[in-house]
Amino acid sequence: MELKNKKAIITGGSRGLGRATAIAFAKEGIDVAITGRNEESLIKTTEEIKALGVNAVYEVFNVGNYEEVKTGIKNIISNLGGVDILINNAGIAAFGPFSEMEVSVFESMIQVNVLGMYYVTKEVLPHILENNQGDIINVASTAGLNGNANLTAYSASKFAVIGFSESLMKEVRKNNVRVTTLTPSTIATDMTLDIGITDGNPEKVLQPEDFAELIVGGLKLPRRAMLANASLWSTNP
Repeated sequence: MELKNKKAIITGGSRGLGRATAIAFAKEGIDVAITGRNEESLIKTTEEIKALGVNAVYEVFNVGNYEEVKTGIKNIISNLGGVDILINNAGIAAFGPFSEMEVSVFESMIQVNVLGMYYVTKEVLPHILENNQGDIINVASTAGLNGNANLTAYSASKFAVIGFSESLMKEVRKNNVRVTTLTPSTIATDMTLDIGITDGNPEKVLQPEDFAELIVGGLKLPRRAMLANASLWSTNP
């Protein structure tokens, strides 16, 4: 499917997986809006996107704050001129024993990873439905497929993302809207490097560009075909 001149919104788009996806989209001729909480990073990535010859805008907001989401998405739709693709990528992580995790940390994980995805989708979906065509891609994790020690909060949030995403997929298929659930394993991003779960070795560890390539490939499928879910793993154990 031709992607040129499509319009996409990517949450958490200033770095890591979001940035890589935004750059990949721009190379396909897609106009891109990115969101995040660090305006300096958003400006830098927006300029990179514009340098590739497409329209690019950004909005600063916390996906876990519904009032901010409503205002931010409204501004994006106005400035971008519509939306065809939504990438729900924004998320946070914290690992540790259940008995030692602060209640506020657990709550924040659910607020951002689950409710944040819900808030953004709630505000964007009506615009996609108006077109009777579009794509929503929700970024979960292999941690949402299997629980593990020290991952109670993160796994709980990603299990919820998968359930939400798969249910929405069955609900909006009739409107020619494709909803995809992605469950990548460890990828070398700022977040995974910061918390020390990978050394980021590009010869062994998945890179953000690998993830972006998967997304672009899924979007290019004919409209009759939908990538309902996909896991991305490194070939190295």
